[in-house]
Amino acid sequence: MKKLLLLLTIYILFFSCNNNAQNKTLADANAVAVGVEKMQPGGIPTTENGWTMKAMINGKQWTANSIVSPDAAGRIIGDKNGMGIGLPYSRTNMSVGEKTTFSHDEAVDIFLPAEQGGILGGYKGEMVITKANGQWAEGTFYFSASSDRSDKTAEVTDGFFRISMASPQK
Repeated sequence: MKKLLLLLTIYILFFSCNNNAQNKTLADANAVAVGVEKMQPGGIPTTENGWTMKAMINGKQWTANSIVSPDAAGRIIGDKNGMGIGLPYSRTNMSVGEKTTFSHDEAVDIFLPAEQGGILGGYKGEMVITKANGQWAEGTFYFSASSDRSDKTAEVTDGFFRISMASPQK
C-alpha cells in the first residue's frame, strides 16, 4: 500500500508541474546521465587519434565510444552502449609482431544485444600487434564467435585498436 501511495504522489507531482519545470527536469536528468557515463570507472572516451577500437561485426561498422583501462580490467574492452569486444591483454605482449591466436585458453569475447546472441566467445581468429612504443600500442584482429547455448554466431573482421602504454591507468 505504501508503494502505491508513493507512486501516486510522484505521479501527481510530476504531472502538476508546468511544462517549463518538466523541460528543466528532463534537461537535468539528461545532464546527470551524461555525467554518470563520463564518470564510469575505467571508461576512457575514444577519439580518432587516441584510444580507439573499431571493427566490422557481421558486416556492419562498429566503433567503440569508450575503452576500459586494460591495466584495470586485464583485457582490452571496447564498448558502445553495452555492445562490446573484449580482447586478451598482457602488457608484456605489446610488442610489434606479437601474435595471439584465439583459442579456449586465449579467447576473445563479444557482447551483443540478447536477440543477437548475448555474450559469444571467439576461439578462431587472431590479434597482431602492429605498433608499439612507450606511448601507444596498436593492433589488428579478426575472429568468429559462437555460443554453446544457442546457434547464434558473429563474424568480426577488420578489427583495429589503439591503447595508451603510458603509465597504467588507475
